Amino acid sequence: MKIFVTLLFTLLFSLPLFSQTIKQINYKGLMHISEPVALRMLDFEVGDDVNSKMIDEAIIKYFNQGYFNDIWVEIDAGTLTFFFVEKAIISKIELKGWKENDQDIKDSVIQIKKGTLYDDQVLQDAKKRIIDAIAKEGKIDSVVEIQTDYLENGSVKVTFVVNEGEEIIIKKLKYSGVHGLNSNDFNSVIANKQHQFMGWFYGRNDGKMSLRDLEYDPLRIRDYYMQHGYLDAKVAAPFVRVNFNHYIADMSYQIKEGEVYTIQNVSLSQSKKVINEKVLKQFVSLKKGEVFNIKSFREDAERIKTIIADKGYAFVQVVPDLKKNKKDNTVDVIYKITPGEKVRIHDVLISGNTRTLDRVIRRELYLGPGDMYSLTDLRDSRNALGRLGFFDGETIEEKRLNNHEMNLIVKVKEAATGNVQLGGGYGTYGGILVSVGVNDRNVWGSGINVGVKAEKSQTNESYSFNIANPRLNDSDFSGNFSIYHSLYDYNDYSVLTDGVSIGTGHRFSRFISGYIGYGYSKNAYDFSHLSTNSTLDKFYLQPYTKSGVTISAKWDNTDDFYLPRQGFELSQSFEKTGIGATANFLKSRTKFGKYTGLEKSLGFDAIFRYKARLNIIVDTGFIPLAEKFYMGGIGSVRGYQAYSLSPTIVDDKGVVRRIGGEKTFSNSIELSMPLIPKAKMRIVTFIDWGFIGDSSITDISRGGYGAGLEWFSPVGPIQLMFAKPLNAQPGDKLSSFEFTMGQRF
Repeated sequence: MKIFVTLLFTLLFSLPLFSQTIKQINYKGLMHISEPVALRMLDFEVGDDVNSKMIDEAIIKYFNQGYFNDIWVEIDAGTLTFFFVEKAIISKIELKGWKENDQDIKDSVIQIKKGTLYDDQVLQDAKKRIIDAIAKEGKIDSVVEIQTDYLENGSVKVTFVVNEGEEIIIKKLKYSGVHGLNSNDFNSVIANKQHQFMGWFYGRNDGKMSLRDLEYDPLRIRDYYMQHGYLDAKVAAPFVRVNFNHYIADMSYQIKEGEVYTIQNVSLSQSKKVINEKVLKQFVSLKKGEVFNIKSFREDAERIKTIIADKGYAFVQVVPDLKKNKKDNTVDVIYKITPGEKVRIHDVLISGNTRTLDRVIRRELYLGPGDMYSLTDLRDSRNALGRLGFFDGETIEEKRLNNHEMNLIVKVKEAATGNVQLGGGYGTYGGILVSVGVNDRNVWGSGINVGVKAEKSQTNESYSFNIANPRLNDSDFSGNFSIYHSLYDYNDYSVLTDGVSIGTGHRFSRFISGYIGYGYSKNAYDFSHLSTNSTLDKFYLQPYTKSGVTISAKWDNTDDFYLPRQGFELSQSFEKTGIGATANFLKSRTKFGKYTGLEKSLGFDAIFRYKARLNIIVDTGFIPLAEKFYMGGIGSVRGYQAYSLSPTIVDDKGVVRRIGGEKTFSNSIELSMPLIPKAKMRIVTFIDWGFIGDSSITDISRGGYGAGLEWFSPVGPIQLMFAKPLNAQPGDKLSSFEFTMGQRF
């Protein structure tokens, strides 16, 4: 009897609570899923008998879609109605207390886009990512609160309120087991360094811990050892002891150096011989008997890779095979080369050029459909696009189609190349400047440079029109035309000029171009503002005409127009006048610039620059005063007023007059560093030195030093320079501040 009752109760409770025939299915509050899709998700349809288990399974299936906060059902006379409460949509996302205006952080760390459904777990995951990102900056005990505000339209505003934690300062950093090298040299490669006195000062170590670099610093130290032949060196992860009361830390490394290995033999092994080994060995710097250096090996491998890749082997690999002999601490170095197959370019696809025409980009590329792959051509193409100055960024991606073909994907980001100017500025030399003009270096995306400009300041006045096409009919020829009127002040006098010029150029190779042009100008002096009106002024300041031909040649393999990080430029021009005009002279101008990016060495985007200029004018009949050379200001020696450094004479009234020099040389050393990368602002430090004279180029010697701001502003590149003079002499005209706009940094 007991067994029967148990079976009866089991049977009763295993039966469905109800079972009804469904005559109709309705949905209320459903937005993210259409009703036809919702019906297809059900395991039953109208006319079926449905029980509570089937309805529960349907509710769970809907809920798992992630769109709803609540779901319930009602059944009335065979009509089954599903009710949905959908999650709110996030319409605003804000970050307060940490990187508030950094859109990249919102995209990469928060990872929540507008229009996302509100979900507590998603917000908690974003909160954790924020804390982790701050921790990688060396700050602990950070707190993030999430505020949600429901707006009138039913959407949600989410605000992450961040209270940044404290930075950990490394007070002590010790190394154990270091004998062959100087542990102080490790500071050149590691990120986490011991705090130094006045650590806040530039060039000193502030001691701030970077958690993201803790796991990489041991690898950097080991790599440094391998650059000095220690192939068996082992560097354990650092032991870190943190004092959370004062947020300071002690760190220590355990190092086993091992022995220094010298090179016993250097060889190359090609899985498929594609180039003569004698040719390759010319590019190998490691030599028998020398201490092994992993850095030199990498540089050798990169050179070998480039040589082979230039022959079409796009997927070539060069890896080291080091065979160590621990008995005599020697190593056999083998460059294992796997060329792969030759690769052709199937197609070149261009994207991101919302303004610049495709053909303007394609004519700068040295690879096209059907060409054999070349790594050098690829790099030169990328640099050529950078030298245009039309783009904020440019990349060329390689998309492998098969072992024999690839596509090149050229991605560019358009930069502002033109502007309408209606405004002005202020300079220590020119005073208040009013400027009205239209200028575009890439008008209608054609690559043609057109400018119309009018400027008026306290010292200068100019009106001009110019047009230049760097690639006539997409050829290697260029052409330019300009007409201008100007009044320019040279400190002791002003020159009124009306002129016209025309010329053509030709690109002879990727980096070498030439130019020939003709110019004519009519020039008159204005010296009415001088304090005296001596006979000497009238003798020197006679009106003149100038008619001459200019020829020039230029080498430029830099990688960017405004902010080059690699390469150099060298130009030489000669101007000969005297063709049916009063001025008769030969003028030579030489310009050199070397640019080196230091990011690999320093870990941040620093740029070293060296610039030099040599100008010489030779009298072949008559040299007007305004055609001579003057120094001072941006472009020669900062810290002095523009055109203020010059040989002088004393007129018959006892007043000193500047008469210009026939020879001048100036050079500059600059270090440019990022200041606010998001705003495209950089800080630059510099030192200038120059010479000018007539009989001797060293008649006058002056220098200057200082710092400045380089800014890619919405209206173009701007330089703000603050300078102090060196070797200043009585009577010099000094200038502590200058600015320019639109010039190459």
